[in-house]
Formats: sequence, structure tokens, C-alpha cells
Amino acid sequence: MTVTAARSLTSETACFVGIGLPSTAANLARRTHAPGLWMVYESGTLGADPATLPLSIGDGVLAETADAVVSVPEVFNYWLQPGRIDVGFLGAAQIDRYANINTTVIGDYADPAVRLPGAGGAPEIAASCREVVVIVRQSRRTFVEAVDFVTSVGHAGGPGGRERLGLRGGGPTRVITDLGILEPDPATRELTLVSVHPGTTVSDVRAATGWDLAVAGDPRTTAPPTAGELAVLRSLTDR
Repeated sequence: MTVTAARSLTSETACFVGIGLPSTAANLARRTHAPGLWMVYESGTLGADPATLPLSIGDGVLAETADAVVSVPEVFNYWLQPGRIDVGFLGAAQIDRYANINTTVIGDYADPAVRLPGAGGAPEIAASCREVVVIVRQSRRTFVEAVDFVTSVGHAGGPGGRERLGLRGGGPTRVITDLGILEPDPATRELTLVSVHPGTTVSDVRAATGWDLAVAGDPRTTAPPTAGELAVLRSLTDR
């Protein structure tokens, strides 16, 4: 899952990076096929190049290796909202068929079964980045027919939904899970299975999805990690 996410990034692009799998994937990409990847963290570090994975957005290694450190309002008001960030990485507690994301509550908002960490900068990332990549483990608990709360808008209710809301960015272009890769259909904007990871079947992915999952006519098999990618990944996580 992490290697596949890293392969979604290219050199000479600006990436808004979150802690966890997004940070691991971005740093892996920078050390393998995308040395020119420009990483921006929410804390205000522009062009960070940490030698080890940061423990949080406030980890000192980000500031020590950044091209510049600016205020959080400047990150959002000058870099993110005007559309200067190419790719944003997001996770999810729940996601629906149109890639709308919930990280706020499970259950009724006024009386939730679980109160989640909340939005952070995710709604702005989802709204303004030129494209968004979502990384999340796939299960029926996570891939639901309708999210309990829309924290970050994906493709709203389908075609034209983002435009009606006045959102600048293109929205989610890829959802990467531990089972495969889903991409929005160009016409319906509904998430569609386009690739399964080695050892996984279409039936496995459908069984882990809370709606009748659309499947591309001939889903491909994801290329497995190379020995080189695994070696770099292990070096990043060995601290």
C-alpha cells in the first residue's frame, strides 16, 4: 500500500504531506523515483527533507531540513487555497462511493458512538489541492454506503458536485487500500476498482466494500514492490 502510494507521486511537484502513511509514501518517493518532490507539512515547513520519518508535524527534523518555515496561516492562505499544491494525501475513518471522507464522528453528530480526531487541515486539502490521493485500509466498516459526517468533500454526490460547491481542486483521483486501487469513473465520479494487489481477488475487494462496487472491465494486478523500494522503506522506518 505504501509503495503504491509512493509511485503515485512524481518529481517536480508540490505535495501536502500528512503524518503516518502519507509521510512514509512521500519520503519513499523522494528517495527513489521522485528526488525533486517538494514536501509541505501543515506546520509550515516548505521543502522538508527529513533523514528519518517525522513523529509529528511538529518534529524538529522538518524545520531543520526545510527550505523555509512559515506560519500555518501562510501555508493555507498562500500555498494551499490558491491552488499552488499539486497533490494532497489524506486518510479516512469512513469513505463512500464518491470519495467523501469522514474523520469527525461515527454515529449521530450530537450523540456519537465514537468521536474521531476531527478535520485538521483535511477539508482545505480536499477542496484546494489539484488532486488528492487517499490511503486507507479497506473494510466494510470504513468503505460505507454513506458516511456519518462529511468532513472532507470528495466528489460530493456525483458529476458536477464539486463545481456546484465552488471547490477549486480536482478532488480525489485515487484511493489506495491494502487490497487494491480505486479511481473515480470519469462520467459517474463513482469509485471504481482498477487494480488488485498481488494475492487479492476482485471478490475480496467487493466483500470489503459496503456498496455494490463498480469494477473496471479488466482490472490489472498492481506491480509488487521491488527489492530497492523495500530496502529504502525499511531504512525510513528503522529508527
